[in-house]
Amino acid sequence: MSRVLHISDTHFGTEQPAVVRALSELSRSLAPDLVVLSGDVTQRARRGQFSAARAFLAGLAVPTLVIPGNHDIPLFNVAARIFTPYGGFKRALGAALEPVFSNERVLAIGVNTTRPSRHKNGVVSPAQIERVCARLRQAGDEQLRVVVVHQPVRAIVESDTSNLLIGRDAAVAAWVDAGMDVVLGGHIHLPYVVPLSGPSSRRAWAIQAGTAVSHRVRSSIPNSVNVVEHRIRDGLAQCRVQRWDFDAASAAFAPVVSTALDLSR
Repeated sequence: MSRVLHISDTHFGTEQPAVVRALSELSRSLAPDLVVLSGDVTQRARRGQFSAARAFLAGLAVPTLVIPGNHDIPLFNVAARIFTPYGGFKRALGAALEPVFSNERVLAIGVNTTRPSRHKNGVVSPAQIERVCARLRQAGDEQLRVVVVHQPVRAIVESDTSNLLIGRDAAVAAWVDAGMDVVLGGHIHLPYVVPLSGPSSRRAWAIQAGTAVSHRVRSSIPNSVNVVEHRIRDGLAQCRVQRWDFDAASAAFAPVVSTALDLSR
């Protein structure tokens, strides 16, 4: 069985130490194949914030895939935003803005949906769409096929429609038909799971994560993360996603919702 721990919007600089410790412990207990951080690693793209994020991720001692979010581009340092918008991210987390992870059980493809010229809105280009499609078509039969973006591709609350990824309809249609199983996102600090479809009869799923460790929680929703598990049994793909919320009383994350995902093969 493969297991992916999906976290997002850590916003280091606004992190809560008790929640950070609890998330580290959750990762150790689950021993996932991969930890995905779908953007907004920091609050203001400052050196100390990236250093804290790097130390946290290194301490997990498992493979990680991290993409930038809009908060990971300097906002107030105009020169850095223009000339080296991803300088801090690259120094702390590596040069790849669109990393790919692959083992025998998981294929995860990162997509940088941020643009330095935009404050918060995300974009996916035709070239990015095709790059992801080409890699998805190379996936093994037993791999869970994951695409990672920052901004959501679907909204469940009307007020979030302005935050949707620009170019999402073309991307979702192409990626679903190319074999994507799930697309992981963040940005709006609201966890949910919704089905996706393409021009063919294939089905995939959009999985959104809340903020993992920041005090910038949304409404009454606590810090939360997702655990995606996948296996092939008797030739059939079985998948479920669990939402784990931070419980202040126990100072630990606990599962609160489990959703079975019907995957196409």
